[in-house]
Amino acid sequence: MLTVKVRKEDPTDLFEQVAAELRRAIAEGEAAPGERLPPAKDLAAVLGVNTNTVFRALRLLRDEGLLEFRRGRGVSVVGLPERSQVIKQARDLVHYARRHGFRTDELVEIIRNVD
Repeated sequence: MLTVKVRKEDPTDLFEQVAAELRRAIAEGEAAPGERLPPAKDLAAVLGVNTNTVFRALRLLRDEGLLEFRRGRGVSVVGLPERSQVIKQARDLVHYARRHGFRTDELVEIIRNVD
């Protein structure tokens, strides 16, 4: 059973609060890799937020590599927060490199030569 909560008086966007709570739940083993999460509609009802807020948080976690969406099977946990952080840092590095004129293949070459 997931224990997630949001604080509406907190200035942090609600979808970010939902995402953070789900990350915490995964990190603490409340939802393990392979487990399905409750439907977004149910999470929204429990949290007292709009379903679209929950979907936005779920998409964020999917993009971080923590969740997987499967048609007809719902949303499942596939990663751990450590992997999520690596993906986030990699995405930030790609954005930084692009802003400074590097192509993806050049960035990959730089990374290969770091070790």
